Amino acid sequence: MTENMIEEQKALQLITSGEILFVDLRFTDIRGAWQHMTMTAHEFTPENIKKGFGFDGSSIKGFNSIFESDMLLMPDMETPFLDPFYEKTLIVICDVYDPITREPFERDPRYTAKKAEAYLKKTGVGTISYWGPEIEFFVFDKLAIGLHPHNSFINIESSEIPDFPQEGHDGYKIMTKSGYFPTPPFDKLQAFRSEMVTILESIGITVEVHHHEVATGGQVEIDMRYGTLVATADNVMKYKYVARNVAKKYGMTATFLPKPIAGDNGSGMHTHQSIFKAGKNVFFDPKGYAELSKPALSYAAGLLSHLRALLGITNSTLSSYRRLVPHYEAPTAIAFSKRNRSAAVRVPMYFMNDEKSKRLELRCPDPTTNPYLSFSAQLVFGLDGIAKKLDPTKEGFGPFEENIWEKSRVKQTPQSLVETLGFLRKDKTLVESGVFAQSLLTNYLDIKTTEMRESLLYPTPADFWFNGDL
Repeated sequence: MTENMIEEQKALQLITSGEILFVDLRFTDIRGAWQHMTMTAHEFTPENIKKGFGFDGSSIKGFNSIFESDMLLMPDMETPFLDPFYEKTLIVICDVYDPITREPFERDPRYTAKKAEAYLKKTGVGTISYWGPEIEFFVFDKLAIGLHPHNSFINIESSEIPDFPQEGHDGYKIMTKSGYFPTPPFDKLQAFRSEMVTILESIGITVEVHHHEVATGGQVEIDMRYGTLVATADNVMKYKYVARNVAKKYGMTATFLPKPIAGDNGSGMHTHQSIFKAGKNVFFDPKGYAELSKPALSYAAGLLSHLRALLGITNSTLSSYRRLVPHYEAPTAIAFSKRNRSAAVRVPMYFMNDEKSKRLELRCPDPTTNPYLSFSAQLVFGLDGIAKKLDPTKEGFGPFEENIWEKSRVKQTPQSLVETLGFLRKDKTLVESGVFAQSLLTNYLDIKTTEMRESLLYPTPADFWFNGDL
């Protein structure tokens, strides 16, 4: 156990001794944002933990109506850790419950993820799934945003950008699409990433590697060790919390927006996944294509056959579709292949004849997604492919071993959130599996549709720039 991870008994002892003064209760809303309330530690007693802690669910977008607002947060006492940014504060991740039925709240994303884990066991395909998200994001020196009817703007400042004013900055710049693996002083975020890794590991998240990413302007990637579905989704929420607070300490801003800079690479959250049963990797077959078993190939076909609907969850913003365009390393081809980064599903081939590491990588997701819903939807759609014994080759998904961006014979991902939400609305698989409650999906679609419509009402500078008939 790492230094800031706290077992339940130890946490209660620290509260009794006065070493912890506050307990911060965290939960995730439908959009994927972490919410919290902070209580005095003396109220965090075993009796109250068992009873739960009340809050107004009608004030959380997509949860409950005003006439059914009372809800409970039930602490998961396997999750406590010391807040690395606020002294004497313990953070505990919670599940949301209905106070009348004392049952889990069906629109709680974390409960949905727990149902996904149970659903895997129910199918008999496997007993456990593993998830490894590669989270990319930008760290800007400054980010100013204005959104008004008569004055809208975005102003990004980064000392890495080539045309950024030279006064007060060195001459070490990163050219567009040239940010992969440069050393300092070109890479100006080495200290930021190293400090973030140190904090992540102190709260129980094992980190494998960190580096600058392809884009200029401060794009970075810090890769966590894979884990089980719910635990990894918890870690994604911790990761974002740490990134934003470390950036604030440096006087900078961290953003997970998929495409904040036009003409350069965007930020993805490539998601590696595998299924194990009785200690064996269900996806591994040394004689199969790319050492994949037939269930693995069917799982890939399930992902791809439902991909246009899945994107409504894994790529949930207008910005997501500014990233999903050819030639910026974002996958637009609804296809699979080994090693091929232009395909939506890639089979990593770093290590041969290694059962433990055999996995699929879905390259479409980006870090604006709700991780609980994202992983759950991927698992359900993949398992649907196994249940139907889909063959990705017969379905026309490949494998394609060449660069397949803009290949006419290969189906492409939708070009807008409008399209993907339409596909998600029509696809009944998530609800029929029992993993996604209909009310959760309905509220999610309502929220995303409203966000999209409100965003589209605002003109952008590009509307004026590209209109030659002003």
